[in-house]
Amino acid sequence: MRIMPLGDSALRIEVGDTMDERTLARVRAADDALRSAPLEGVVEVVPAYTTLTVYYDFSAAIAAGAPADDVPKWLTARVTERLKKGGKGKSRAPQRIEIPVCYGGEFGPDLGRVAREAKLSEEEVVRRHAKKEYIVALTGFSPGFAYLLGMPKELATPRLAKPRTEVAPGSVGIAGAQTGIYPLTTPGGWNLIGRTPLRLFRPENNPPTLLRAGDRVQFRAVTREEFAKLEGKA
Repeated sequence: MRIMPLGDSALRIEVGDTMDERTLARVRAADDALRSAPLEGVVEVVPAYTTLTVYYDFSAAIAAGAPADDVPKWLTARVTERLKKGGKGKSRAPQRIEIPVCYGGEFGPDLGRVAREAKLSEEEVVRRHAKKEYIVALTGFSPGFAYLLGMPKELATPRLAKPRTEVAPGSVGIAGAQTGIYPLTTPGGWNLIGRTPLRLFRPENNPPTLLRAGDRVQFRAVTREEFAKLEGKA
Protein backbone atom coordinates (compact mmCIF):
# COMPACT_ATOMS: atom_id res chain seq x y z
CA MET A 1 0.00 0.00 0.00
CA ARG A 2 1.06 3.58 -0.62
CA ILE A 3 0.04 6.40 1.71
CA MET A 4 0.37 10.03 0.63
CA PRO A 5 -1.01 13.42 1.67
CA LEU A 6 -4.17 14.60 -0.04
CA GLY A 7 -4.57 18.32 0.46
CA ASP A 8 -4.12 19.66 4.00
CA SER A 9 -6.69 17.51 5.79
CA ALA A 10 -6.52 13.99 4.38
CA LEU A 11 -4.36 11.02 3.50
CA ARG A 12 -4.87 8.83 0.46
CA ILE A 13 -4.17 5.11 0.82
CA GLU A 14 -3.61 3.34 -2.49
CA VAL A 15 -4.43 -0.35 -2.11
CA GLY A 16 -4.21 -1.43 -5.76
CA ASP A 17 -4.76 -0.26 -9.30
CA THR A 18 -7.31 -2.78 -10.58
CA MET A 19 -11.06 -2.73 -9.97
CA ASP A 20 -11.61 -6.35 -8.99
CA GLU A 21 -12.84 -8.38 -6.02
CA ARG A 22 -9.34 -9.01 -4.66
CA THR A 23 -8.59 -5.30 -4.47
CA LEU A 24 -12.02 -4.58 -2.98
CA ALA A 25 -11.37 -7.19 -0.29
CA ARG A 26 -8.10 -5.45 0.59
CA VAL A 27 -9.87 -2.08 0.71
CA ARG A 28 -12.51 -3.49 3.08
CA ALA A 29 -9.82 -5.07 5.27
CA ALA A 30 -8.01 -1.74 5.54
CA ASP A 31 -11.30 0.05 6.24
CA ASP A 32 -12.09 -2.47 8.97
CA ALA A 33 -8.65 -1.99 10.54
CA LEU A 34 -9.05 1.79 10.68
CA ARG A 35 -12.63 1.72 11.94
CA SER A 36 -12.24 -1.01 14.56
CA ALA A 37 -9.98 1.21 16.68
CA PRO A 38 -10.31 4.82 15.46
CA LEU A 39 -7.17 6.94 15.55
CA GLU A 40 -7.14 10.25 17.39
CA GLY A 41 -7.58 13.12 14.97
CA VAL A 42 -9.23 11.01 12.26
CA VAL A 43 -12.77 12.16 11.53
CA GLU A 44 -13.77 9.95 8.60
CA VAL A 45 -12.56 7.05 6.45
CA VAL A 46 -13.98 6.82 2.93
CA PRO A 47 -13.35 3.62 0.92
CA ALA A 48 -13.43 3.61 -2.88
CA TYR A 49 -12.62 1.06 -5.62
CA THR A 50 -8.87 0.91 -5.07
CA THR A 51 -8.23 3.53 -2.39
CA LEU A 52 -9.24 4.83 1.01
CA THR A 53 -9.23 8.47 2.01
CA VAL A 54 -8.54 9.23 5.66
CA TYR A 55 -9.82 12.67 6.66
CA TYR A 56 -8.39 14.24 9.78
CA ASP A 57 -8.85 17.32 11.93
CA PHE A 58 -5.59 19.27 12.07
CA SER A 59 -6.21 20.74 15.55
CA ALA A 60 -7.31 17.39 16.98
CA ALA A 61 -4.18 15.73 15.59
CA ILE A 62 -2.00 18.42 17.22
CA ALA A 63 -3.80 17.89 20.50
CA ALA A 64 -3.10 14.15 20.19
CA GLY A 65 0.64 14.74 19.87
CA ALA A 66 1.28 15.42 16.19
CA PRO A 67 4.03 17.97 15.40
CA ALA A 68 2.49 21.13 13.99
CA ASP A 69 4.96 21.20 11.11
CA ASP A 70 4.30 17.65 9.86
CA VAL A 71 0.91 16.24 10.77
CA PRO A 72 0.72 14.05 7.61
CA LYS A 73 3.98 12.23 8.46
CA TRP A 74 2.86 11.65 12.06
CA LEU A 75 -0.53 10.35 11.00
CA THR A 76 0.95 8.22 8.19
CA ALA A 77 3.07 6.37 10.75
CA ARG A 78 0.04 5.69 12.95
CA VAL A 79 -2.10 4.59 10.01
CA THR A 80 0.66 2.26 8.79
CA GLU A 81 0.94 0.68 12.25
CA ARG A 82 -2.82 0.21 12.47
CA LEU A 83 -3.00 -1.40 9.02
CA LYS A 84 -0.25 -3.86 10.00
CA LYS A 85 -2.25 -4.92 13.07
CA GLY A 86 -5.43 -5.36 11.02
CA GLY A 87 -9.02 -5.22 12.20
CA LYS A 88 -10.70 -7.05 15.03
CA GLY A 89 -13.12 -8.97 12.82
CA LYS A 90 -16.13 -7.12 14.20
CA SER A 91 -17.20 -5.38 11.03
CA ARG A 92 -20.60 -6.10 9.55
CA ALA A 93 -20.72 -9.33 7.59
CA PRO A 94 -21.63 -8.84 3.90
CA GLN A 95 -25.25 -9.62 3.07
CA ARG A 96 -26.81 -11.24 -0.01
CA ILE A 97 -29.74 -9.10 -1.12
CA GLU A 98 -32.27 -9.79 -3.87
CA ILE A 99 -33.47 -6.74 -5.78
CA PRO A 100 -36.74 -7.12 -7.75
CA VAL A 101 -36.67 -5.08 -10.95
CA CYS A 102 -39.31 -4.29 -13.55
CA TYR A 103 -37.29 -3.92 -16.74
CA GLY A 104 -38.09 -1.79 -19.79
CA GLY A 105 -41.14 0.31 -20.60
CA GLU A 106 -41.61 3.47 -18.57
CA PHE A 107 -39.15 2.16 -15.98
CA GLY A 108 -36.36 1.39 -18.44
CA PRO A 109 -36.46 3.91 -21.31
CA ASP A 110 -32.85 3.13 -22.29
CA LEU A 111 -33.17 -0.65 -22.44
CA GLY A 112 -33.38 -0.46 -26.23
CA ARG A 113 -30.18 1.59 -26.43
CA VAL A 114 -28.31 -0.93 -24.30
CA ALA A 115 -29.65 -3.75 -26.49
CA ARG A 116 -28.47 -2.00 -29.66
CA GLU A 117 -25.01 -1.36 -28.20
CA ALA A 118 -24.73 -5.02 -27.17
CA LYS A 119 -26.29 -6.30 -30.42
CA LEU A 120 -28.76 -8.33 -28.37
CA SER A 121 -32.52 -8.40 -27.97
CA GLU A 122 -33.99 -6.51 -25.02
CA GLU A 123 -35.11 -9.82 -23.52
CA GLU A 124 -31.55 -11.14 -23.68
CA VAL A 125 -30.17 -8.00 -22.05
CA VAL A 126 -32.62 -8.48 -19.18
CA ARG A 127 -31.73 -12.16 -18.86
CA ARG A 128 -28.00 -11.49 -18.74
CA HIS A 129 -28.29 -8.52 -16.41
CA ALA A 130 -30.44 -10.44 -13.93
CA LYS A 131 -28.43 -13.66 -14.16
CA LYS A 132 -25.22 -12.28 -12.66
CA GLU A 133 -24.45 -11.80 -8.98
CA TYR A 134 -22.91 -8.42 -8.24
CA ILE A 135 -20.73 -7.07 -5.47
CA VAL A 136 -21.25 -3.63 -3.94
CA ALA A 137 -17.89 -1.96 -4.51
CA LEU A 138 -18.76 1.28 -2.73
CA THR A 139 -21.54 3.75 -2.16
CA GLY A 140 -21.41 7.40 -3.13
CA PHE A 141 -22.75 10.16 -5.40
CA SER A 142 -25.92 10.29 -3.29
CA PRO A 143 -26.83 8.55 0.00
CA GLY A 144 -27.11 4.82 -0.64
CA PHE A 145 -26.13 4.88 -4.32
CA ALA A 146 -24.34 1.55 -4.74
CA TYR A 147 -21.78 1.01 -7.49
CA LEU A 148 -22.00 -2.66 -8.49
CA LEU A 149 -19.24 -4.69 -10.10
CA GLY A 150 -19.73 -7.93 -12.01
CA MET A 151 -21.89 -6.87 -14.94
CA PRO A 152 -21.44 -8.90 -18.15
CA LYS A 153 -18.90 -7.09 -20.35
CA GLU A 154 -21.17 -7.19 -23.40
CA LEU A 155 -23.72 -4.97 -21.62
CA ALA A 156 -21.27 -2.10 -21.14
CA THR A 157 -22.84 1.05 -22.58
CA PRO A 158 -21.53 4.66 -22.61
CA ARG A 159 -23.28 7.21 -20.44
CA LEU A 160 -25.92 9.40 -22.01
CA ALA A 161 -24.50 12.39 -23.88
CA LYS A 162 -27.01 14.61 -22.08
CA PRO A 163 -27.84 13.59 -18.49
CA ARG A 164 -31.42 13.68 -17.29
CA THR A 165 -32.25 16.42 -14.84
CA GLU A 166 -34.35 14.00 -12.79
CA VAL A 167 -34.10 10.23 -12.31
CA ALA A 168 -36.72 8.45 -10.22
CA PRO A 169 -35.74 6.57 -7.03
CA GLY A 170 -35.18 2.87 -7.61
CA SER A 171 -34.04 3.32 -11.21
CA VAL A 172 -31.50 0.71 -12.30
CA GLY A 173 -28.90 2.01 -14.71
CA ILE A 174 -25.79 1.14 -16.68
CA ALA A 175 -22.80 3.40 -17.25
CA GLY A 176 -19.75 1.95 -18.91
CA ALA A 177 -18.93 -1.39 -17.26
CA GLN A 178 -20.92 -0.61 -14.12
CA THR A 179 -24.51 -0.99 -13.05
CA GLY A 180 -26.17 0.75 -10.13
CA ILE A 181 -29.41 1.83 -8.52
CA TYR A 182 -30.54 5.39 -7.86
CA PRO A 183 -31.82 5.58 -4.25
CA LEU A 184 -33.14 9.15 -4.48
CA THR A 185 -34.50 11.53 -7.07
CA THR A 186 -31.38 13.08 -8.59
CA PRO A 187 -29.97 14.09 -11.97
CA GLY A 188 -28.17 11.28 -13.76
CA GLY A 189 -26.58 10.21 -17.02
CA TRP A 190 -26.77 6.45 -16.68
CA ASN A 191 -28.78 4.33 -19.13
CA LEU A 192 -31.99 3.41 -17.33
CA ILE A 193 -33.06 -0.20 -17.94
CA GLY A 194 -35.53 -0.81 -15.12
CA ARG A 195 -36.72 0.14 -11.65
CA THR A 196 -37.05 -1.54 -8.27
CA PRO A 197 -39.87 -0.79 -5.82
CA LEU A 198 -37.50 -1.23 -2.87
CA ARG A 199 -36.45 1.83 -0.86
CA LEU A 200 -32.66 1.84 -0.81
CA PHE A 201 -32.34 4.88 1.43
CA ARG A 202 -34.37 5.07 4.64
CA PRO A 203 -33.19 7.99 6.80
CA GLU A 204 -35.33 6.76 9.68
CA ASN A 205 -33.25 3.58 9.96
CA ASN A 206 -29.78 2.96 11.33
CA PRO A 207 -27.97 2.30 9.08
CA PRO A 208 -30.08 4.25 6.58
CA THR A 209 -28.87 2.41 3.47
CA LEU A 210 -30.02 -1.01 2.27
CA LEU A 211 -26.79 -1.78 0.38
CA ARG A 212 -23.29 -1.47 1.82
CA ALA A 213 -19.80 -2.19 0.54
CA GLY A 214 -19.14 -5.91 0.28
CA ASP A 215 -22.78 -6.94 -0.06
CA ARG A 216 -23.83 -9.30 -2.85
CA VAL A 217 -26.73 -8.30 -5.08
CA GLN A 218 -28.91 -10.49 -7.28
CA PHE A 219 -31.52 -8.85 -9.50
CA ARG A 220 -34.83 -10.58 -10.15
CA ALA A 221 -37.04 -9.58 -13.08
CA VAL A 222 -40.67 -8.90 -12.08
CA THR A 223 -43.80 -7.90 -13.96
CA ARG A 224 -45.51 -4.52 -13.72
CA GLU A 225 -48.18 -6.14 -11.53
CA GLU A 226 -45.60 -7.60 -9.16
CA PHE A 227 -43.87 -4.22 -9.03
CA ALA A 228 -47.11 -2.55 -7.91
CA LYS A 229 -47.68 -5.12 -5.18
CA LEU A 230 -44.15 -4.83 -3.86
CA GLU A 231 -44.28 -1.04 -4.05
CA GLY A 232 -47.27 -1.07 -1.72
CA LYS A 233 -45.25 -3.01 0.85
CA ALA A 234 -42.10 -0.93 0.59
